[in-house]
Amino acid sequence: MVLSVRSTYTRAVFEDDPALKPLVFVMVGLPARGKTHIAQKVARYLSWLGYSTRTFNVGDYRRQQLGGHQIHEFFRQDNIEGMAQREHLALTALSDVEQWLQSSGRIAIYDATNTTRQRRKLVLQRCQSMGARTVFIESICEDREVIEANIRDTKLRSPDYVGMDQQSAMKDFRARLAHYERAYEPIDESQLSYIKLIDAGRQIVINRIGGYLPSKVVYFLMNIHTAPRPIWLTRHGESADNMSKRLGGDSDLSERGRHYAQQLAEFLKQRCGPMPCVIWTSGLKRAVQTAEALKPRATSWRLLNEIDAGVCEGMTYEEIRRRQPDEYSARETDKFTYRYPGGESYADLIQRLEPIITEIERQKHPLMIVSHQAVSRVLYGYLLGKAQNACPHLDVPLHTVIELRPTAYGYEELRFALG
Repeated sequence: MVLSVRSTYTRAVFEDDPALKPLVFVMVGLPARGKTHIAQKVARYLSWLGYSTRTFNVGDYRRQQLGGHQIHEFFRQDNIEGMAQREHLALTALSDVEQWLQSSGRIAIYDATNTTRQRRKLVLQRCQSMGARTVFIESICEDREVIEANIRDTKLRSPDYVGMDQQSAMKDFRARLAHYERAYEPIDESQLSYIKLIDAGRQIVINRIGGYLPSKVVYFLMNIHTAPRPIWLTRHGESADNMSKRLGGDSDLSERGRHYAQQLAEFLKQRCGPMPCVIWTSGLKRAVQTAEALKPRATSWRLLNEIDAGVCEGMTYEEIRRRQPDEYSARETDKFTYRYPGGESYADLIQRLEPIITEIERQKHPLMIVSHQAVSRVLYGYLLGKAQNACPHLDVPLHTVIELRPTAYGYEELRFALG
């Protein structure tokens, strides 16, 4: 990957304190270049970190207000009526962005082609009138194989082509794409803050990017890709502490847990076959022992250790209820923000696992993660786009493998109970 930095941050780029301003990421690029895929990944990441984030997809506005069957003529630049309708939809979405940021919203992702300088100028002016920082994210791709794959996997399955045979849909979409290509003006406005992703991340160009969140998003985008690969999440096999219902600890596997470890090795052999595979575990004995029979050898990450129960380590929930009723009640009231005395909360765990998320996104080989209940819940919550406060309540049972395979805009899930 090549990273090109066109200019550095100066205080003049953003007036006042940029950290206090709402933030709008504006997508730019031709159809079938992965804009919506990128937008949804960024939204999922920022939401998982706790920022109130929402995407506004102008294509969805078009389908909701005009229906999903506009033929390619609707997108011609010389179609005066069509252009007027498309601008109206763009402005409607921007009005909703403004309402979102004025209410509970912190970050908006404006997902549209925005392929002309005139449209980007309009969007920038509207965002400035809202008092928002604006960062453009442009996806550029000249790799015909990637473009063709995007057309097959996403565009031909979109609501625009429901009920249409594939040959007709392909012909219409290519004509639509040609209309956009004739009008496309790549970002060259030096005064804009922007991130350019070229050929699915082969090269990244940034210009006038400053501040905590935009810089964080740049790093995140440096690590995402479109290579398909499964991700398997599983808890360790049953341990001695599981049998006595005690929190935390570092006990060995039970006999049933050792049996699960063998079943897991056979499962991975069948599902992964001869493909190269990456295996991660936590640093705790029960997870390491669960992965001992797996091939290749697992990499151990302390970051994947179970949530720290502090002074409650080694206790059962019944013992906590009797000995520390206030702590028990506080945890029952808000399981997400509750922090064990001297330990962690689920909110703390999300912050601890952020580097793991980057590594998950970076991996191009099949990946199995053997960890613990709270950790698996948080990772599963990120990948499936669940709300932060839903994480403590997600169902991640023992001796079950959750298989997640990437689709155009998310993951397809399968579960395998192995005993």
